[in-house]
Amino acid sequence: MTERRMVHEHIDTIDALMAHYVAGSLPEPARVLVQSHLEMKPDNRSFVNGLELLAGEALENAPGVAIADREQRLEAIFASASSVPPPPVARPKLTLFPRALRDFVGFEVEDVPWRKRLPGFKEYSLDMDGCEVNLMWIRPGRALPAHTHKGMELILILDGAFNDERGRFGPGDISIADETVDHRPVAEKDRPCIAFAVSDGPVRLTGSLRQMIGDLIG
Repeated sequence: MTERRMVHEHIDTIDALMAHYVAGSLPEPARVLVQSHLEMKPDNRSFVNGLELLAGEALENAPGVAIADREQRLEAIFASASSVPPPPVARPKLTLFPRALRDFVGFEVEDVPWRKRLPGFKEYSLDMDGCEVNLMWIRPGRALPAHTHKGMELILILDGAFNDERGRFGPGDISIADETVDHRPVAEKDRPCIAFAVSDGPVRLTGSLRQMIGDLIG
């Protein structure tokens, strides 16, 4: 995975994450994660709308700058718009993923090519824009090994929930973790926890050897 920070400034709250989303400073996977969160929790859109309004006012008050090669750029934009094919008609599927996430990965939950990583824990992974991107499936009641992070990790809960030292994270919630967070997520017992994670650094296992072995075995 390419070594880079998700953003140059530290993010430790949802509000700070939303501000970076509005500013356009997030890498593409993190942008998709936030957009998916807003689809699942539209009430949070009001805060983002306020930030977008402030950004728009700042842009309106900024001095104008002439665009170089204006005519050529307009021709390229119009040419690309006319060549876009109509979207294919797809058969109805189980729609668990928000549209932003579904468009990003190219499939729905029923088509995820899961790979078993640990007993009771499946994953689909890819690297993009300097980030490690994961879809995760965690068996009901399964604990993930205690760990901290050598970078930043964002997790959006898509279905089910997990609990850790900070509290409960359910559908639409975002967990933000970095090197200051040492946690042991445990999926709730009533249903699997399905999540979308974006990170810019590896994890470091913590906890006692006995607990670590038990969590790895599942």
